[in-house]
Order: sequence, then structure tokens, then C-alpha cells
Amino acid sequence: MISKETIEQVLMRTDIETLIGGYVSLKRAGSNLRGLCPFHSEKSPSFTVYPADNSFYCFGCGAGGDAISFIRKRENLDYPDAVEFLAQRAGITIIRDERTPVPGEKKFDRNRMFAMNVDAAKYFNKCLFSDNPDAKAALSYFTDVRGLSTATIKHFGLGFAPNSFDQFSKYMLAKGYSYDELVAGFLCGRSEKGRYFDAFRNRIMFPIIDVSGNVIAFGGRVMDDSKPKYKNSSDTPVFKKSRNLFALNFARHHCTESMILCEGYMDVIAMHAAGFENAVATLGTAITSEQARMMSRYTKKVIISYDADEAGQKAAMRAVKLLTEVGLDVSILRVPGAKDPDEYIKKFGADKFRQVISDSKSKFDYNLDNILSKYDINLAQDKIKALHESEKLISETYSSAERDIYIQRISQIFDVDKKSVKSDVERIISRANSTRRKEESQKIKQDAVGYSDRVNPDFIKAPAAAKNEEAVLGLLLIYPEHRKRVFDGGLIGENDFITELNRRIFSYIKDAYFNGDDSHLDIDAHFSPDECGRITKMKISRMNLTENGTEVLLDSIANLKRSVSKKQNEKNSSLDSLTRLLEQKRKT
Repeated sequence: MISKETIEQVLMRTDIETLIGGYVSLKRAGSNLRGLCPFHSEKSPSFTVYPADNSFYCFGCGAGGDAISFIRKRENLDYPDAVEFLAQRAGITIIRDERTPVPGEKKFDRNRMFAMNVDAAKYFNKCLFSDNPDAKAALSYFTDVRGLSTATIKHFGLGFAPNSFDQFSKYMLAKGYSYDELVAGFLCGRSEKGRYFDAFRNRIMFPIIDVSGNVIAFGGRVMDDSKPKYKNSSDTPVFKKSRNLFALNFARHHCTESMILCEGYMDVIAMHAAGFENAVATLGTAITSEQARMMSRYTKKVIISYDADEAGQKAAMRAVKLLTEVGLDVSILRVPGAKDPDEYIKKFGADKFRQVISDSKSKFDYNLDNILSKYDINLAQDKIKALHESEKLISETYSSAERDIYIQRISQIFDVDKKSVKSDVERIISRANSTRRKEESQKIKQDAVGYSDRVNPDFIKAPAAAKNEEAVLGLLLIYPEHRKRVFDGGLIGENDFITELNRRIFSYIKDAYFNGDDSHLDIDAHFSPDECGRITKMKISRMNLTENGTEVLLDSIANLKRSVSKKQNEKNSSLDSLTRLLEQKRKT
């Protein structure tokens, strides 16, 4: 474990405003700062940083905590690694306390996992250039089928996984790695019978490298029509696919003005080889909000280059939504005369493709072209359908000025009065707003009674008691003088808490108090990032109130005890009713 003194020093030396400002664009709001939350998609800022006590909280998704909480959630790190991350940033040497390992505990060293992935990448690359017939076929696929040069192959560290059950695993074991490490890194699998096997077999390999230059995962592709076509690393101790992009380690140096988002590894590699070094791809899944936010840190504009089929178009529309939500300018690429950019570049060359990029269209123009290509607007019924779809398209545009421009265009295309189009668009927007308000109202009601509470699932069992629990905990978390009164006086105990999460929080504060460790409550070390967010919410709820003195504390405890007593009486009453019913049935 990392010493408590070191943790306190790390937090003291970490300015949360500067830390979070490196990930989020923050604007001053009184004594605090606000910005778009980096943990969920939103248009209006609900993410708040509190410099006074070095904490943050999002009123939209409930994420919250201190600097360690933020890094745990943002960088997908466990608690000790998040502390080390911040310590390195602050120039602090980590001192660990010795402790006895917990039985069954598996802890993987991140640096060792990175080293293991580098050794795996070197192995796959060496296999690609071996005399093995399968390897020669893999190299031929890269050079002859895909037209890649040896320099490009080496630049991306491409490789080949042999068609063997355990050849790779044996090699890695000889290098000193364990099966547990290989399984945790998704390099090896384990059958139901307990036999270990190579995760990637007879596939060309694409190492995935983060912006720090660490090999964090792999993608593998078959060279024939067998399924699955692609196999990608699952999440590991050093990799979360929703928070990484293929080739961003190269593209980040060339994407200040724009970035090209592709569907697959080979599209990206072909673009880089042709001089378009600002291309990236998602990792075998649809784009995520985390990836969109990551892209916004490196560029101003994203050009989406997905396949022109129906699936590709749907994926492009999802990408447009997520990318525009984080403030990026987005356009969509149409590749005429080829199924993808790779084929187009081979057919027509890089200069022609550069022109295709400059001709990329906005979401509106792209969708309008699709609508007009579906219908013959010389026919009355087709014209009506196309007009209605176009009006709905306009209604989805946020800017009223942009809507006016599009209304003018649509009225000219369909030869319809501009006022009529505007009236239709406003009616569509009004209906959509009404539906949204109903949904939001329903969600607020559900949240109020705890239906959607995944952090404290017991909330729904006794909402009134749970709210009173949070009121008491908020006071104990903020005010040391309240802890002394409650714990020394025995005013309340674990049995007065109904929900398991709140009982755990109370027990932690109580133990810290009696151990003399409550001068700095080390919440992050004992609770998950989501639970830290809930704890931060409890503190903020109390800080926003003007009265938090002894009288408020005693009232809150009394309210909690009353609600718990009421819940217990209801439970006893239900049991009595059930007992009477069973007795009646036995008599009959």
C-alpha cells in the first residue's frame, strides 16, 4: 500500500483546476469552474470543479470526488496506479508500506503489462518475416494484396500470429511471464477444462499503441473469409477500448486542423502510407463518447470516412451526433467509384483523394443528398415524403440561424412557400420538445425514488430512509466536530442504516475516527469511483445549505431513526398479515 503521508502529499501538490483543465475546457462560474462533463455526453455544462476543496462533481451523471477519483475514472486506473500517476506528475517519489497480500488477490503491475505487450508485438513482427509458409502468406497479404511497403509494415509494427495452439504462450512463459498475466492481457485464453491456449492464431496482427507510446492491446485479422474477421483485445488492466483510438499515437502530430475517422485498421494504414497521417479508427466497436472527447483534445474538425452501405451510414450518423456534442466541426466523406478509401487511393491516387476530402459534406448536406436520391420529386407523393423528411432533418439542427438557411434551400428545391416549411419545422420541434420534457420528467421521478440508482440499489427499498441516511453522512463527512458528538456519544450506529452502501460509508468514517485517521478521509482507497461520486454529492448537498450546526445534526439523526422505525413497522405488519393468512389457510 502507498503510505498515507504520500497520498496526502500527492493531493496537496495537485491543483485540481490545472489537472482537470488539461482534459476539460473550464470556464469560471463564481468561485467555481464549469465545463462539459468528460464522463458523459452533454450540450450544457453540468460538470463543476470546486478549487476551494480540490473536488469535482457532475450534476448530470453523478461522477465526483477528488483528483485521485478523477484520474481513476478518466484514465481507467485502479487506486494505487492513479496515485502513482499523480505522483509522477507532481515529481513525488512513491513510498509503499509493506502488507500481507489478501488471499486470492490478483494485482498486475502496469509497467510489467506494458513490457509483456512489447515482447508480444516483437514476437508477432518476427513471425511475419519468418520462413513459415503461413507467415509468407501473411506478408504477401500486406505487400501484394494491400500494397504496403516494408517501411509502412515496420512503422506500424505489424505482425503475424502463428497457426498454433500454444506456440506463442510457451514463448512468453520462457520470457518469464505467467499464465495469469497472459490471460489478464488477453494474449491467452483458458478452456473450461483448465487448458491454456493462444488468444490470436493464424491472424495478421495490429498492435494498438497509446499516445505515450505504450503497446496496450492488439487487433487480429484473418486473411480469408473465416469468422470472426477481426478479433480485438478485450479490456485489460492497461487497456479500455472505449477510450483509445488506433494510430492516434501518430495522428496527434498531424491533426491540429482536422482528423479523419475511419472504420478499420487497414483504411488508416493505407491513408497514412498515402500521406494522410491524421487518420484514426475506433477499435472494433462504434465510436463512444469517450473517444469523441479524446478527439476534441487534438483537433477542431473530424471528417468521417465510413463505408457507404446502410450499416456504414448509420454508424456515421451516430458518430456525427457524438462528435458535434463535444463541439467538433464534422463532415462526411463520400468516396465515388470505390468501396473504401484504400481502394480509391489505389485506383485514383492520393491527389484525387485529397480533393474528395475537400469535397466532404456537412451532416445536413449528406443526409439531404440521401433523401433526394431516394425519391423522384417530380411525383407528388414522392415529393411530399421527401419534403417531410427534409423538414425533420432541419428540425434536428440546433442553431436557429442555420435552420433559416436550410429552410430557404428546401423551399427552393421543392418549390414550396418558405413560411409553410418554417411552420412545419417549428411544429416538429415543438412535438419533440414536448416528448423530451415528458421523458425528463419521468426520469426525474424515477431518480427521486431511486428506480435508476445503480450506485446504491437499496435506495428503492426505502427512499425516505436512504435520503435521511445521506443527510447524516453529509454532515459527518464535512464536519469533524459532528463525528466526535456522534461517535463518542453513540448517537447512531450501523444498525440504524438500511442501505448497504450508506452503512459501509458510516462504518468507514467511524473506524477512521476511532483509529485517529479521520483528519483526511481517504475515500478513494475504500470506495469505487462511482461510489466516490455519490459521497461527493452528499457533501455538496450539505455545503449548499446555510445551516449545518448541532441542531441540524440531531434533527437529521432523529429523522433517520423515525424513517427506519417506520420501515421496520411496515415490514413487521406485512409479516403479521402473512402469518395470519397462513393460519387461516391451515384452518380451512
